[in-house]
Amino acid sequence: MYGPHARFRPHTPARPSFRCRTCGAPWPCQPARLGLLRAYRDNRIGLLVYLASQLQHALQDLPGSDPRELSARIVYWLPRS
Repeated sequence: MYGPHARFRPHTPARPSFRCRTCGAPWPCQPARLGLLRAYRDNRIGLLVYLASQLQHALQDLPGSDPRELSARIVYWLPRS
């Protein structure tokens, strides 16, 4: 169902894969990024703390992954202010 009555499904990370629960893309997917920027528009530090905690979970859940790649994907997409 689409349109104003469609049920919104948040784009959150599925653990341990850290893929989006809604669209299956690597998290944070583009819709998740837009939603996070909107939700934290007046709290950049809170957003950074949230993303850092998600990075910590991803590093634990994906031990064979490159930490630099995960950091870039989960934290460093955030525009500098």
